Amino acid sequence: MNYERVAKQLIPLLGGKENIISAVHCATRLRLVLKDDTKADTKAIENIEGVKGAFSSSGQYQIIFGTGVVNKVYDSFVQEAGLQHVSADVHQEAVKQKMNPLARLAKTLSNIFVPIIPAIVASGLLMGLLGMMKAFKWVAPDSPLYVLLDMFSSAAFIILPILIGFSAAKEFGGTPFLGAVIGGIMTHPALLNPWGLAEAKPNYMHFLGFDIAMVGYQGTVVPILLATYVMCKIERGLRKVVPHAVSLLVVPFVTVISTGFITILAIGPLGNLLGDGITTVLNFIYHYGGALAGLIFGGLYSMIVITGVHHSFHAIEANLLAKLGVNYLLPIWSMANVAQGGAGLAVFVKAKLVKTKEVALPSALSAFLGITEPVIFGVNLKYRKPFIAAAIGGALGGAYVVFTNVVANAYGLTGIPMIAIVAPEGMQNLINYLIGFAIAVGSAFIATLLLGFREEE
Repeated sequence: MNYERVAKQLIPLLGGKENIISAVHCATRLRLVLKDDTKADTKAIENIEGVKGAFSSSGQYQIIFGTGVVNKVYDSFVQEAGLQHVSADVHQEAVKQKMNPLARLAKTLSNIFVPIIPAIVASGLLMGLLGMMKAFKWVAPDSPLYVLLDMFSSAAFIILPILIGFSAAKEFGGTPFLGAVIGGIMTHPALLNPWGLAEAKPNYMHFLGFDIAMVGYQGTVVPILLATYVMCKIERGLRKVVPHAVSLLVVPFVTVISTGFITILAIGPLGNLLGDGITTVLNFIYHYGGALAGLIFGGLYSMIVITGVHHSFHAIEANLLAKLGVNYLLPIWSMANVAQGGAGLAVFVKAKLVKTKEVALPSALSAFLGITEPVIFGVNLKYRKPFIAAAIGGALGGAYVVFTNVVANAYGLTGIPMIAIVAPEGMQNLINYLIGFAIAVGSAFIATLLLGFREEE
C-alpha cells in the first residue's frame, strides 16, 4: 500500500484541509474531528485501498484501517493535512465540544478509567493466583509468599482513590498530583480501612458541629470523583485571582486544605451514599431480574456501544469491584461483543464479494479479542440484519451468564482475553463463561444465516 497516496485521496473526500480540525489514531482506526461531518463522502472513502469501513460516532469521524496499517496511514495523513503540531489534548477537547452532554460525560469517565485498567487487571490476576494457591493448598496462609502476594493483589484497590484522583484531575483540568493528594487524604492510615473489614466500627470525631466518622475510602469510586471535580474547580478559580508571583505557594495550599475539609465533612459521605445506591439498584435488577436482565442487557449493549456511552460503565464496574469484590456486568458485555464476532463470521461465510470477505474475517476475529467497533461499523451495522442477529446472540448469551452467575474479578477485558479474569473465580465459573461464549457466537452466526443480508456492489 502507498500510504502517501491513501492520505492524499482521503483529504478531499473529507471536505478538504479546512474541514479537518485534528487527527489521532487508536489500534485500528484513524480518528478525526471534522468541522462538518456531512462533507465526508463515506461511500467513496470506503472504496479507498485498505479502508475497512468509515463512520461518524461520539464526535469523531473514524476510518477503519486495521492494526499495523493505521499508524502508517496516520503518519502520512498528518503531514498532508498539516496537523503535525496539533496535540492529542487539543483533539480530545475538540471531540468533547462536538458531543451532547450525555456522550461528553461518558467520554470523560472513559478518559479517567481506561488508563487505570492495567492496574485493575493485574490485581485481578494476582487475586486469582492467590485464590488458587489457597484452594489447592500450595502454600500455607502464613507463608511469606502468600502474605506478599496478598499485599500485591489488594494494593491497587486500596489505593484506588489515589489512582482515580490523579487520572481525574488530569481530565478535569487540574494538577494530577494534587488529585493524588486528595486520594491520599481519603485513604490516610489515620482513617479506618474498610477494605475487607465489613464488620469494623469506626471512631467518631466532633468538629464544627459535625460528628465525623473516621473511616477511609479505600477501594471506593464515587467519592474521589466528586472530590477531585470540586478540587479542580477550586484550583482553577484560584489561579485566576492569585498573582503569579505567589501562585506556587498559595494555590496548592488553599486547594488541598479547602478540598480536604469539604471532602471529609460532606463529599465523602455523600459519595459513599451515591455509590451504595448505584450498587443496590444494580444488585436488585441482577438478582430479581435474573436471566431476563441478562437477556435485555446483552441484547442492548451493542446499541449502547454505537453511542459511545458504554465507556462510562467502567466507573460502575469499578464500584462493583470495590463494594462486592466481583464484576457481574462484564460477562454480559462480553457476550454482546463476541456475538458481534459470530455475526461477522457468518457474513464472511455467506458473502460473495471479495471486499466484504476481506473486511468481515479480521473484524470478526478482533471482536473475539474484545475490539468490536470494526465489525459493528464495518460489517454488521452496514448490512443491518447481521447487527440484529448479533443482538439476538448477545441477549441469549447474556441470559445464560446471568442465570449461571458468571463473574469476573476485574474489568477491561472481554472475549477470549477475559478468560484470564474469569478463571480465578473457579472452574465452574470458567465453564459457564465458555458455554455462554458458545451460545452467543453460535446463535448470532445461525441468526445471520437465517436473516440474510444484501451486499452492496
